[in-house]
Amino acid sequence: MDGFAAVDFGFAREVLQRGIAALFVVAFLSSLNQFRPLLGERGLLPAPELLAWAASSESRRRMLRPTLFRFVRYTDRRLAALCIAGIVVGALVVGGIPQLGPPWVPMLCFLALWLGYMSIVSIGQTFYGFGWEMLLLEAGFLAAFLGSASQPPPSVVIVLLWWLLFRLEFGAGMIKIRGGREWRDLTALMYHHETQPMPGPLSRQAHLLPRWFHRGEVLGNHAAQLVVPWFLFAPLVGLWVSGPVPALIGAAAAAIIIATQLWLVLTGNFAWLNWATVVLAFSAIGLPGLGGAPSTGDTGPGTVAGLPAWWLAATSVVGILYVVLSWWPLRNLFARRQLMNASFNRWQLANAYGAFGTVTKERIEYVVEGTDDDEPDAATWREYAFRGKPGDLRRIPGQFAPYHLRLDWLMWFLPLGRSLEEWFTMFLVRLLEADAPTLRLLADDPFRGRRPRWVRVTSYRYRFATHAEFAQSRDRWVRERRGQIIGPVSLSG
Repeated sequence: MDGFAAVDFGFAREVLQRGIAALFVVAFLSSLNQFRPLLGERGLLPAPELLAWAASSESRRRMLRPTLFRFVRYTDRRLAALCIAGIVVGALVVGGIPQLGPPWVPMLCFLALWLGYMSIVSIGQTFYGFGWEMLLLEAGFLAAFLGSASQPPPSVVIVLLWWLLFRLEFGAGMIKIRGGREWRDLTALMYHHETQPMPGPLSRQAHLLPRWFHRGEVLGNHAAQLVVPWFLFAPLVGLWVSGPVPALIGAAAAAIIIATQLWLVLTGNFAWLNWATVVLAFSAIGLPGLGGAPSTGDTGPGTVAGLPAWWLAATSVVGILYVVLSWWPLRNLFARRQLMNASFNRWQLANAYGAFGTVTKERIEYVVEGTDDDEPDAATWREYAFRGKPGDLRRIPGQFAPYHLRLDWLMWFLPLGRSLEEWFTMFLVRLLEADAPTLRLLADDPFRGRRPRWVRVTSYRYRFATHAEFAQSRDRWVRERRGQIIGPVSLSG
């Protein structure tokens, strides 16, 4: 790192820009496929109703985060156009095309991705209430100031990306230490692989590993999140101490974070949270001479350390802005009542992050069933199959991350609440109507597009089958009926 210019971080910039843009492509694709049935004009929680509510008074208008749909009336077609535009712009950045121009070209691309996706998140309500939404937005904003291939990345922006990664990892570590006892007595991962929101193909195998291994997982997690992130800033020592050691320490810290995140990728589905962390970790890997224009000093009039003076000024303003905004998340990291996945400003910059402060000990699933028989008491009931959440006892859980299955995730949260959510009631109505867009969110409609007469919701406890149980039944899950939650209900009822 050379003061103003991060001359050894050209390769890191390539990974950051292309990786963050790829995640935006996934996020816009997820919205294109799911926003309209969930939140569109006939969605389970219609966004036009939220916008109308916000427009009814000045105080409500201030409560709504920035969105283009405050100025342009929401329609499903406009939402689709915004998603397609985001996919196209993101794909161009993944291909490296805007980076071939002056630094303001990729800057405008990333700011467009940031503002476009924020416009969706701001009206996404509970379906977009996840920490990785604001993580992607903040990462996209910072990526806008990484520059282009004709000059090295600005040091201040690289350091801000370390600060983002530090808040992400250290915040998650602190929320665990302050959270459930299971993280302190090293038992959390004896449950988590089985009870996590959306298991992956290898989750059962991970769950069945020995207890000593799970204790080691927790210890490794604590080290990776509470100790290792401090070493991300080691390359700053290189400003005063010559030699490769500081850079190697930062790269080693990044490698440890990447390794732990890849284990989480193998054993679960957390949308793009783990992949975003992997991409951000590359910000601490400096490789001299790779992926960027070298800089040993000024290269001409109007440049400082190879950076245009106006660009250096712009990125310095971003750095000053972050110094001001970072007071709130810094204080939160060491607060007794630490907030998890919280934003302290309307633009969702310098946020607080964290996940799984507590781990659920048992897995409760709500199974939705329907029948086309006239009498529900003597009916034959058939289950609706979801894409990601457990249902069929023999089905191997799928690998969906970084794609985000929003309906499946919220189905996991339902049993944890004290009352059923409004959206879930409307979901049952849409099933009774055999609403085609809603049915496309599912893996299987047992009625093949026909309307059922009745639907009901039954609660089950699910657990992974042991090796012996699987050998006998070939079922990967074992479930125990807990009781009926809703129904039977019909449209007339």
